[in-house]
Amino acid sequence: MAKLVDIKRDVENIAEAIASVMGVEVTIVDEELHRVAGTGGYSFSKGEKVDGNSVFRHVLESSKGYIIEDPITDQVCLKCGAKENCKEFGEVCTPIIINGRVLGVIGLIAFTQEQKEKLFADTGSLMEFLQRMADLIAVKLLEKEKHEDLQLTTKKLEIVIDSLEEGIIAVDANGEISNYNNIANKMFRSPLLEIGQDITALIPLFRELIAQVAGGTLVKNREFFYRQEQQQLRGIATVNPVILSGDLVGYIFILKNICQVLKEVNDVIGSTINNTSFESIVGVSLGMLEVKEKAIKASQSPSTVLIQGESGTGKELFARGIHYASPRRNKPFVAINCAAIPEQLLESELFGYEGGTFTGAAKGGRSGKFELANGGTIFLDEIGDMPLHLQSKLLRVLQEKKVDRIGGLSSIPIDIRIIAATNKNLEEKVTLGEFREDLFFRLNVIPLNIPPLRDRKDDIPVLMEYLLNKCNLKMNKMIKGFNVDILDIFCQYKWKGNVRELENVIEYAVNMEQTDVIRVENLPLKLKQTTAESSYNMDEPIIKLEELEKSAIIEALRRCKNKEEAAKRLGIGRATLFRKIKQYKL
Repeated sequence: MAKLVDIKRDVENIAEAIASVMGVEVTIVDEELHRVAGTGGYSFSKGEKVDGNSVFRHVLESSKGYIIEDPITDQVCLKCGAKENCKEFGEVCTPIIINGRVLGVIGLIAFTQEQKEKLFADTGSLMEFLQRMADLIAVKLLEKEKHEDLQLTTKKLEIVIDSLEEGIIAVDANGEISNYNNIANKMFRSPLLEIGQDITALIPLFRELIAQVAGGTLVKNREFFYRQEQQQLRGIATVNPVILSGDLVGYIFILKNICQVLKEVNDVIGSTINNTSFESIVGVSLGMLEVKEKAIKASQSPSTVLIQGESGTGKELFARGIHYASPRRNKPFVAINCAAIPEQLLESELFGYEGGTFTGAAKGGRSGKFELANGGTIFLDEIGDMPLHLQSKLLRVLQEKKVDRIGGLSSIPIDIRIIAATNKNLEEKVTLGEFREDLFFRLNVIPLNIPPLRDRKDDIPVLMEYLLNKCNLKMNKMIKGFNVDILDIFCQYKWKGNVRELENVIEYAVNMEQTDVIRVENLPLKLKQTTAESSYNMDEPIIKLEELEKSAIIEALRRCKNKEEAAKRLGIGRATLFRKIKQYKL
């Protein structure tokens, strides 16, 4: 709430005006009894505090005007501490009230008989006049308060707008800049933005955007380029109309640097990645342990990795493991299946496109997966199915670290690590002319070959236990294990779908099984047929899962320098290894 002292000049002018009209002296005090204005003898005591028992205190407390015709006999005057030196012949006081609160008092004082006669000639009209003067001061106070509120609101808005990560530029109906924030000023360093400057002279595309908004078309996330001497800016713009009383009076441009937009997208992509560690890749066979060891070394390198293996062996799992263990772990991991996307769409998905390049293209263009993966890792699955004409573009990305959008006029620099995967024999495809030899050598810097499940039968019992627990959690079941015949069935079966097929088989069995042990009759038909066709000896003893697990742990402890390394090579946690050692009394 504003105070009388905040409008001191206005209060003094009103006091002088009253004195000149009435021919008496005027003093105005605030709610704390400080004299804010005064005429005549009171002009020398401005700022001083009047007596606490004076008539001003009475008016402040009663919120009513008061008339003193005889200071000698008046009851209020008898309480005043200054009555001994009082030279007043009479006094009239009126409160200054705003929203029910008394903020001050106007006092008219007669020091001569002549002034007294003027003062009390028509007390009704006098009180009405004083009330209007009090209302005038109240209006001035409200104006001051609104002005301060407006200044405060404006300052808060300026702070909020300057705190945004977007550039904000306000222009009038003619496109001339009326205001802008600090981010916008930093975006266009040369020349600096100026009030009154034509924004379409800065970026010609904005003329088209203004025309679209004026015509009622929504403009959102339109890409633009700014080039001035040595400075270049690539960004996106959203334009909102400013409507006042139904009339279009201006436009608000919301501008983002494309680097900041991609960073935000990357942060989201990076935060949703499955944080796959090598410990979560299950496998104790010698072949798997060797692949994991090589992948761990590859994770610390920026070199391109080519993962080869049959479908279902876990190629993407290894790719994610490499990314998560690498220095790029907090950046995005973007995966794209080159075989799953139609050839005519794959190029735009990978490299992006400029607006208007083809029918149906977004007006502002679109970033490709390479741009979205900037700073992180892009996983190109089924790379062997990539068309030849895109292979040449991919080779340029590998060589020059730049991406060319479809229809683009300039290259976009990127910083990515490429991990490719395939279930095809790329060397054979190179011989047949279906895959570029130079691209193959660029991709095959660090080759990883994941063996099929049928060649690593030592992993089957470990995977059975792991996948059973996974399915139990998924389907809220409590199946404890497998019938003794099932391990032999699984070891004889030729897993064309590898680990993925094994998981599907176990999930099917968990769904079908009603007891706490999975039985042969609840396996898929193809597995039961394998049982019928097999000629294994029914009396031959079956190695228990515990014995297989114990044997694998003993072998790992024998080969490794310490238990931490053994746990990693077994694909289990350190605590789990110690528990198993204790369990098997090793």
